[in-house]
Amino acid sequence: MDAGFTDFVTARTGWLRKVAYLLCGDWHRADDLVQSSITRLYANWSRAARADNLDGYARRTLVNTFLAEQRTSWWRRVDLRGTDDDPPPVARADVELALDLRAALERLPARQRATVVLRYFCDLPVAETARALGCSEGTVKSQTAKAVETLRELLREPISIPEGRA
Repeated sequence: MDAGFTDFVTARTGWLRKVAYLLCGDWHRADDLVQSSITRLYANWSRAARADNLDGYARRTLVNTFLAEQRTSWWRRVDLRGTDDDPPPVARADVELALDLRAALERLPARQRATVVLRYFCDLPVAETARALGCSEGTVKSQTAKAVETLRELLREPISIPEGRA
């Protein structure tokens, strides 16, 4: 059991961290989300290892951890944003666009942000996104449409990035 778990976590932690960062917008908080998700995954490893799609199981665990945390208030009291020493990974040459998109993504409500991350970063179809979020396909479609429209509006206006976030 431990070898399979260790192999999976070793191979997928970087990917989970990127997904967590897109969900929460903070590298330190993303690390905490991944750690909590990995802990939950370990506690349920016998069930997870039998899953048809282990990546999907881990991703759903991560999203559920993020959404559960959003319902609590501890993360609003602790602001780690000013101490973010990790440089964000830059996949494109257009850094300003990436920063604007990141800032706009952070302004979305948690469920809409999760929907956008799962649909467009993880490239999941509507049905699989609905399973990951535990909602109907119609909800995924409406949340995605609202999120995309909000992102379009936000990206039309100049976005100010708080000090220490860039």
